[in-house]
Amino acid sequence: MKITDVQTVLLTGPCTNDPFLSETRKLRSAAFIEVHTDSELVGLGETYAGYFAPESVPSIVDFFKPILIGQTVDDIQELYTRMDHCGNFWCRVGLGLSVLNGIEAALWDLRGKQEGQPVHALLGGAKHDRILAYATGGSSNYPLDKLSRKIDHYLNLGFRAFKIGAGAYSIEHGFQIENAPDAAAAFEVAKMEHIRAHVGNDIGVMIDAHMGNAPTGQWDLETATAVLRALEPFGLIFFEEPLHYTDPWGYAELCKRTSLPVAGGECLTGISEWRTFVEKDCFDIGQPDASFTGGLSLVCEVASMLGARDRTIATHAWGAGGSLMQNVHVAFACPNTTVIEVPPDYGSLHSEIVGESFRMRDGSVLPPDTPGLGIALTEETKTRYPFIPGSGEFNSVPGKDLAEMDARLSR
Repeated sequence: MKITDVQTVLLTGPCTNDPFLSETRKLRSAAFIEVHTDSELVGLGETYAGYFAPESVPSIVDFFKPILIGQTVDDIQELYTRMDHCGNFWCRVGLGLSVLNGIEAALWDLRGKQEGQPVHALLGGAKHDRILAYATGGSSNYPLDKLSRKIDHYLNLGFRAFKIGAGAYSIEHGFQIENAPDAAAAFEVAKMEHIRAHVGNDIGVMIDAHMGNAPTGQWDLETATAVLRALEPFGLIFFEEPLHYTDPWGYAELCKRTSLPVAGGECLTGISEWRTFVEKDCFDIGQPDASFTGGLSLVCEVASMLGARDRTIATHAWGAGGSLMQNVHVAFACPNTTVIEVPPDYGSLHSEIVGESFRMRDGSVLPPDTPGLGIALTEETKTRYPFIPGSGEFNSVPGKDLAEMDARLSR
């Protein structure tokens, strides 16, 4: 079986069926890579870059395509090394490596289909019988009674753990977050007191400050320290992204200052970037993304680096259906996975792609047993969700406002 073509498929569709997440985002874009062969088999992978900069993906895929034409998938690492070396000047980290991640995922999917095995088996086999799933809930929809309804929605879907954002979001006032240490700590404590009173102590809770992609400025080390120390009594599984990724030194110091596990890493790419954060002990829990970090094998390497320092991983997954399943397979292949992020009440760019391959029972994800990644992209789905230029997500600034763009495209 030899590769005959490599194609990019860009799509735009509903971001989610979650009525609470839908308040902040109506549409999502996605970029899939198809690896065609001289057989009936087609490999399919996703790059999370398609959620942010979809228009840039096809040209990068076309750059790498000649390296794959005529090759087999007997040695994926060799193909990856050739592509990586060819784009070495601009592909060591960042966008190029993220797109390469989607190509590599498609090669693993093709190999799994060829051998009749799920991808996690090709990556060394499942190390877990099941892994706790958490509903990734985006912002904290306010007022507090609305936040309670949001949490109940996730628990009614079968989740036993959930993550919400720091600060608050309301339709009337948009995103609001305190930045002064005492005010930020007091706000998050009041929120957690309400949450624990509502769900008790047996439900897993996480908070995400989104400081790698904050809509309203960034916390400094003193604010992050005040917030995390104040939340220590509430038994959170972790606190995510309390600082910006330009401050690994702050992350390292923060981990020393608090007993609350610090999580991060979703937007880091490449081993060199990850090593900076791992060797400084910036995270108690790393969050590599197997559709963005640089490859499924590379995520396993990141997990091994963290494991060697007695750290764990919680795979990040906020792409479409391919991204979800890529992260599920990697999560099962890594022995130090502690929890899996799952988009709750996901929309059709998940459901039509993952089909029945994603399985969750009693709040935990089960190992996939479908050959390959267990994903499929039909012609019907491609036709139903044609790509809309400009539908990628970005941080709003004067002249380029995400809410205005979302409203315009949703009409």
